[in-house]
Amino acid sequence: MKFRHVALAAVLTLGFATAAQAQVKGPVKIGFITDMSGVYSSLDGPGGTAAIKMAIHDFGGSVLGRKIELVTFDHQSKADLAAAKAKEFFSQDGVDMLIGGTNSGAMLAIEPLAAQYKKPFIVIGAGASTIVGKQCNGYTSLYAYNTTALARVTAGAVIKHGGRSWYFLTADYAFGKALEVDATKVVEADGGKVLGHVMAPLGASNFSSYMLQAQASGADVLALANAGGDAANSIKQATQFGVTKKMKLAGLLLFITDIHSVGLPAAQGLYLTAPWYWNLNAESRAWSKRFYAQMNAMPSFSQAGDYSAALSYLKAVKAAGTTDGAKVMAELHKMKVNDMFIHNGSMRPSGLMIHDMYLMQVKTPAESKEPWDYYNVVQTVPGNEAFGPAAAYGCPLDK
Repeated sequence: MKFRHVALAAVLTLGFATAAQAQVKGPVKIGFITDMSGVYSSLDGPGGTAAIKMAIHDFGGSVLGRKIELVTFDHQSKADLAAAKAKEFFSQDGVDMLIGGTNSGAMLAIEPLAAQYKKPFIVIGAGASTIVGKQCNGYTSLYAYNTTALARVTAGAVIKHGGRSWYFLTADYAFGKALEVDATKVVEADGGKVLGHVMAPLGASNFSSYMLQAQASGADVLALANAGGDAANSIKQATQFGVTKKMKLAGLLLFITDIHSVGLPAAQGLYLTAPWYWNLNAESRAWSKRFYAQMNAMPSFSQAGDYSAALSYLKAVKAAGTTDGAKVMAELHKMKVNDMFIHNGSMRPSGLMIHDMYLMQVKTPAESKEPWDYYNVVQTVPGNEAFGPAAAYGCPLDK
């Protein structure tokens, strides 16, 4: 009789321990840090949140028997805020992985924390190639695009169409500087010249003095090494000041939300590079219509990338059978990504996701057949050609 009591007590104790362990595990948490209210909010922000929620829903809402939750934060394009919240997410809030939105400075500040806490960190809206350069760490992925691909594809196309001398209007932080450096390499390698540049603070509203400096340079091309609201304002004011009558505009990073803001009359003819477009194929159109029903706008490629990154992470968790960061990253490195955003994508050891990029040209108003129908696909550029050789980035993991 005493043995039965002891055995029963052992079973109950084991049951309580198992239940306690399940309770400790709790939900699988995805964190999302991006600009929710500032100059980049329209191209990611709340729309990115909606896209990640769509991925969680499409995956079924749970993984490994655990509910999937999303927590978000507005970094306001401030690197210190982004890093502080990422540390809090990882160390206190039980966040299992982080999706990084816009602003390369903010993402570079978060990157070492991902390595410290051994948590997957997938960067979507930021593009500085240095993220997968010398400070690569095995836990960070640059997933959608980078400044190298933008420069190689867009700058190469503009030079082929007669843009031999360049002047840069550059956002004064990590992304803009990286984009100018990468584009300059392409211009000079193709026999072109850079005649100068001017640095503009993030979120500037008045670009008039910069336009006057660009005109005075005598360059063929005004290269916009900025993005979001800054790029849209630059294009508008270039038209207003008559810059486009003498200079070609090269939008080195443009989102469909920028074109929508500027309008086709001002943006027509611009070349740009993107990893995705809502009207690219039947699969992208079907997903985008679902997104539009929620947001009343077609998605940018950043928002589509947020969806894909969340889905890829959840597939990797399922394959690994755990949320352990190292094991999940191992699965991501083995995985071929095929979804509505990426086809046959593969991740280099550095964390750079390799996939096709597209050279687009903005349509004329007459060519556009429906709202948000803004791009002609000029060329599909294979991933390794667009992103260039691994050796050029300097990541020790690629050796």
